[in-house]
Amino acid sequence: MSAVDWRPVAARAASLLLRYPDNEVLAALPTVRAALDGLPATVAGPLGAVVDHRSGTDPTRLAAEYVQLFDFRRRCCLHLTYYTCGDTRRRGEALVGFAGAYRSAGLRVADGELPDYLPAVLDLAAVDAAGWRLLRDHRVGLDLLVRALEAEKSAYRYAVEAVLAILPAPQPAELAAAARLARQGPPVEQVGLEPFGLVDTTGGRR
Repeated sequence: MSAVDWRPVAARAASLLLRYPDNEVLAALPTVRAALDGLPATVAGPLGAVVDHRSGTDPTRLAAEYVQLFDFRRRCCLHLTYYTCGDTRRRGEALVGFAGAYRSAGLRVADGELPDYLPAVLDLAAVDAAGWRLLRDHRVGLDLLVRALEAEKSAYRYAVEAVLAILPAPQPAELAAAARLARQGPPVEQVGLEPFGLVDTTGGRR
């Protein structure tokens, strides 16, 4: 498959593997596994590890694990602007930019989801180049998310690693920014997010 053909498939697979494991998402696992055959090994391998984890874990335990990881650990946040903007006015402005990308593509974010929710951005990337641009622009957040998931020994780190494998190699400035944020953490300012109904940054499914 050419790069034009397989990237949307990879994006959609990663989106499903990073979403809350409800019945509908788990029912799609055989389809996701079959789709991996057409992907490069550097992408298919990590995604396959997450498929194996979800296929081999009791659904109740899988759901509890997901909630504990993504809803109660801020450093494992699935919202990309959190890493660079924290809870500040700048984050509200960044979310407006994300929302505009969906509108330009003729899409809308599902009810209850913020436009920077990683699975939603991956769904956008599956149909529009703007999704890949947003992922590239927020690579620092993806790098920090991988580090946090590695620290938790979570299989979900492989899904994020697969996304990073699709993106261009990081530039020195991006590596420096990731290191700086890892040391200092996101900025904090509990204002400016009201238009999006954001109360905190721990929910993985908002």
